[in-house]
Amino acid sequence: MSVNEIKRLLAHGPIVSDGAMATELEKRGVATDSALWSATAMLDQPEAITAVHQSYFAAGAQIATTNMYQANVPAFVQAGIEAPVARQLIQKAVTLAQTARDTTAPAGLVAGSIGPYGAYLADGSEYTGHYQLDDVAYQEFHRERLQLVTEAGVDLLALETMPNFAEVQALVKLVTIDFTDTPYWVSFSIEDPNTLCDGTSLAEAAKWVAQQPNVVAVGVNCTRLENIEPALKTLRQAVEIPLIVYPNSGDQYDPVTKTWQPTAASEQSYADWVPSWLAAGAQIIGGCCRTTPADIAAAAQVIKASHN
Repeated sequence: MSVNEIKRLLAHGPIVSDGAMATELEKRGVATDSALWSATAMLDQPEAITAVHQSYFAAGAQIATTNMYQANVPAFVQAGIEAPVARQLIQKAVTLAQTARDTTAPAGLVAGSIGPYGAYLADGSEYTGHYQLDDVAYQEFHRERLQLVTEAGVDLLALETMPNFAEVQALVKLVTIDFTDTPYWVSFSIEDPNTLCDGTSLAEAAKWVAQQPNVVAVGVNCTRLENIEPALKTLRQAVEIPLIVYPNSGDQYDPVTKTWQPTAASEQSYADWVPSWLAAGAQIIGGCCRTTPADIAAAAQVIKASHN
């Protein structure tokens, strides 16, 4: 799908993206506690991935994000999978999402998930942005996966959960130069509603992204529900392009114990938060860690009602 087609879709009003993959795979008996996380399912239970994508489309999602956040060739190779097989698995992630879309919501979009270099490190740095490569090294890391998913036919790219602004700049430059006319969104990982995890100003980072070719949205994901409205206000004051948000469910992740703990926000319905996000300018709304098809269905109902 072209940049202009996606921009026209967004011009018709807020749209709904999907929610967590790993949580739903775990419900289906898929182990996600390895370095490959939810990508493990592509090896032995790909039908479960298709089923999760279908459940989100059935709930009202208009975008499926491929099960590839931590799926890259080096990570698969470290897990003992040969590189040619790893490349096939990455493209298979796209095919699984496309199959779910074609059988459940033919008008839906498939976004290729491109997670940060820190996710590959699997040492917690994806939550801090405390890693540093030069532009060439970042681009070499991301290039092959980008090539594979664009060849497989994703509608757009989701450059997501990005905690490190230097990496974002290198990645966006790579997309712009080597994957011309490929639409993409950038979604930052934030320390607070004004600041990326690496300390960069959210407003300044968003301004830079908004000036780049073929970007269709900018926003935040994988953060607390309470951060979304103020982050949206920060973003809306900084840029005019569409804003995307997909926070966690309300539970809080402890990267040391690698466990989720409930919070006061966990007790509220996901849908209760959506009107304030719409009022603050969100134009794509989905969910990240621990969100479910029920959350997405509730959000979709609120968004639909906002059109009436």
